[in-house]
Amino acid sequence: MLPLVGALIGYVTNRLAVHMIFRPVEPRRILGLTVQGLVPRRQADLAKSIGAVVGDHLVRPEDLRGALDKVDLEGVVERALDKGLGPKLAELRKLPLVGGFLTDERVADLKRHAVQGIVKNKDDIADALQQGLEKGVNVHELVESKVKAFPVSRMEELILQVASKELKSIEVLGGVLGGIVGLVQAVLLSLL
Repeated sequence: MLPLVGALIGYVTNRLAVHMIFRPVEPRRILGLTVQGLVPRRQADLAKSIGAVVGDHLVRPEDLRGALDKVDLEGVVERALDKGLGPKLAELRKLPLVGGFLTDERVADLKRHAVQGIVKNKDDIADALQQGLEKGVNVHELVESKVKAFPVSRMEELILQVASKELKSIEVLGGVLGGIVGLVQAVLLSLL
């Protein structure tokens, strides 16, 4: 009987412990004690730690610079010029003297030279953007604020999706260990 009781106690306590990682979300008074799940109670501390790890080790301005180097700057600049200058060129082409000089060939040549000039300075642009990101984007604070605002119930769903097998194993292991302790107690009682 002792191994069965030990297994039941071990399983139930581990199941309760796993459940209490997230529940209860709001603090509750139970037998004079305030009880709240680990994640909801420490969400601000978790957010600060995750923000520090992400900001110091996972996403740094140099990493963002690497992403900027992969951007098709020529295509981006061409589209921006078309979008920005298109309406003004159409307006200028309606003017009697100026309109005759703004042929499609001249406009395409000017655009090509402008794009080439900008692309030649791609490194300077990337450096300026990186400096702007370093000054303007605080990854620590950004991640911390996002994690603080993240609903605990959604966080629970995500963690359970990833670690449900492992958490179930912890519950079962509690039952196994409880059974072993009960078996050792039964052996000791029979020897005494």
